[in-house]
Amino acid sequence: MPDRHPADIQDSTSDQSRPIKGRGAQSNPDNRFFSRQHEYFDDGWDEPEAAPAVQTITLSDRTKTIITTNRSPDIGFDQSINPYRGCEHGCIYCYARPTHAYWDLSPGLDFESKIIIKPDAARLLRAQLDKPGYRVKPVCIGANTDPYQPLESRLKSTRSIIEVLAEYRHPFSIITKSQLIVRDLDLLAPLAAQNLCSVAISVTTLDNDLKRRLEPRTPSGARRLQAIRSLTEAGVRVTLLTAPVIPCLNDHELELIMAAGRDAGAANARYILLRLPLEVSELFREWLQLHYPDRADHVMSIIRQSRGGRDYRSRFGERLRGTGPFADLLHHRWQVACRKLGYRNTENREEHFELETSLFRKHHQQLTLF
Repeated sequence: MPDRHPADIQDSTSDQSRPIKGRGAQSNPDNRFFSRQHEYFDDGWDEPEAAPAVQTITLSDRTKTIITTNRSPDIGFDQSINPYRGCEHGCIYCYARPTHAYWDLSPGLDFESKIIIKPDAARLLRAQLDKPGYRVKPVCIGANTDPYQPLESRLKSTRSIIEVLAEYRHPFSIITKSQLIVRDLDLLAPLAAQNLCSVAISVTTLDNDLKRRLEPRTPSGARRLQAIRSLTEAGVRVTLLTAPVIPCLNDHELELIMAAGRDAGAANARYILLRLPLEVSELFREWLQLHYPDRADHVMSIIRQSRGGRDYRSRFGERLRGTGPFADLLHHRWQVACRKLGYRNTENREEHFELETSLFRKHHQQLTLF
């Protein structure tokens, strides 16, 4: 993979003690594939000034396929579709950030400002579903980045994918933290009535100040709860996802969020302990020092206690939940809250509602030759 010239790398800020407005990451660290590394330093000649606004641009992905498969025992689906690569929501903790390295882009500011779109998503999906050997299995939309990030309001790529799935009566689930999903209730409600779709809504915090720092371009927790209410009232089954749980930042909100989600109509509940794979660890620690320097060391200490002494450990069976006293206590709290609130699931697995697969039909099959 070619090196980038230092001039092509966006400086993080002129004054690294000031956050970049509307962005989660505060820098553009080189990704792990670069053979040369570049480091910002203050030579003392320039007066500190506010960082310039980082504009969002889109890049087109001319991929030949749209469905991704996996064999992970930690998640409850084999197939997924991600309408976008990168995410304008800017969540500093996003475990998908390292995937931008495959595009020779940084997992930092690049991930949330250089969004890769898929203009041919609907056509590619039809072609894949029409293949003679295709076997119908539920597909998850948004397993990596949010399918209802701000760009979706204009591009409607996710909506076009849902339209194709509806046409083929193909079962699917959606994971999002945006109330924009309510826009597509005209599609989702009839499909839910046939048991062809379900939704998971992520609510990280009910504290708007924390949300603005942690996930700068996402809707508030209250608006996400309203999305749950709108979906469930329309007959769409919803799972509440409290993720990520971050020690000493939002872990105290677990029961509050679960109660609010249940009041809004969610039937299932799950949580995920903060994950810091690869470059995400450096970005999160930088964010902590900027926004919460008084507790940064304590937060990282508990995270490492829950990850085998490291910032992150990716073992199947523990990467979503962690290990150790804090992780065990968190899981116990979640189980107790599930029982008290009447959530139907009692184990924290990547569970999805059982969806109907027998209604699937192909529209463009060729005539069989005898």
